[in-house]
Amino acid sequence: MKILKFNAIWCSGCLVMKKAMKEIQELYPNIEIESYDYDIDQDQVEKWNIGEIIPVLIFTDENNNEISRLIGEKTKKEIIKEIERIS
Repeated sequence: MKILKFNAIWCSGCLVMKKAMKEIQELYPNIEIESYDYDIDQDQVEKWNIGEIIPVLIFTDENNNEISRLIGEKTKKEIIKEIERIS
């Protein structure tokens, strides 16, 4: 599984989730996390149809197909719950 993380430096929710995402990476070292900047990586923002609400976490399978998506600020517990649900 891979997590595509869409955020921006001006996004307060993105900053709040930064610590949680670091802890999740430590808890799940087998999950690759790719980060994209909402303002810079417009090709990826368009490809994944990211709306106006960020942060966005997109969970993908080994073929890079979307399995699930979380939109908006989430707690570490909520992200872990989603990882466990789709694993």
